[in-house]
Amino acid sequence: MILTLRALGVGDLATATPALRALRATHPDHEITLAAPGWLAPLVNLIGGIDHHLHTPGLDPLTWTGPPPDIAVNLHGRGPQSHRMLATTRPRRLLAHTNPDAGHHDGPAWRDDDHEIDRWCHLLAWYDIPTDRTNLELHRPTPDGIPTGVTVLHPGSKIVAKRWPPERFAALGRELTGRGHRVVVTGSAGERSVAERVARLAGLPGDAVLAGETNLGELAALVAYARLVVSGDTGVAHLATGYRTASVVLFGPVAPARWGPPPDRPWHRVIWAASRDDPAWDGVGSHPTLAAVGVDEVLAAVDEVERAVRVSGAVAA
Repeated sequence: MILTLRALGVGDLATATPALRALRATHPDHEITLAAPGWLAPLVNLIGGIDHHLHTPGLDPLTWTGPPPDIAVNLHGRGPQSHRMLATTRPRRLLAHTNPDAGHHDGPAWRDDDHEIDRWCHLLAWYDIPTDRTNLELHRPTPDGIPTGVTVLHPGSKIVAKRWPPERFAALGRELTGRGHRVVVTGSAGERSVAERVARLAGLPGDAVLAGETNLGELAALVAYARLVVSGDTGVAHLATGYRTASVVLFGPVAPARWGPPPDRPWHRVIWAASRDDPAWDGVGSHPTLAAVGVDEVLAAVDEVERAVRVSGAVAA
């Protein structure tokens, strides 16, 4: 048995896909259990290769009742708390970043500047487990009842600083609709009011607001069969990467070098204004790196990714 820990969110789990696939490939005879929040179950299934999903809401104590795992793998963080969580299962071997505070002196040192995909690939490589950082594709769900060929605007984020102003999302939606895009606005139930505001200002019909109406599996299907996704640096952007769906991702304040899509895919475009001379953030509203991004710049990026799709044929309609 292999026990892995990644008790975070959508983007976090998606970026761990190459590492999880590497564990599956190198240990074909082992059962793999992933400790992650229960609501991520649809994404766990779309990654594949996971035999058991143990509901684990963050770094609460693990409800592990099985025998000691042969291997425990910390794909969650640097420790010490996550290391100690896994240690309570008494694994025969722990694969994790070195952390003397947790009594773990094995493994590579944590590097703050690693891309999140590479971080976990580097961890496994240190333990002689080969990985492929490009192995990001998710299984494509059946689009039952899901509109296909739409352009997805996702204005929300759990982190306020990562939200592009809704008025600009609305202006973008209005312009894209005029260009023939069928625009929908997504988000969580808690983000529905923002999505409704974007739709209203953009002149979109009420049924274009899907925020709070899709579970994670339905959202994944929506992205998988979408024409385009425009979002901040959040989970839906990683779904677009997993389905090779054309996307424009607005970054701020975290650098795309740490969380962005593969830079060699021209149908994914990132916009990051961190190099511009912006004022310090006062903690209210969008971070200056996002506030500096104009609608025209995003429209130009949309043109670029759609041109790349036509050239490469990368995205399935």
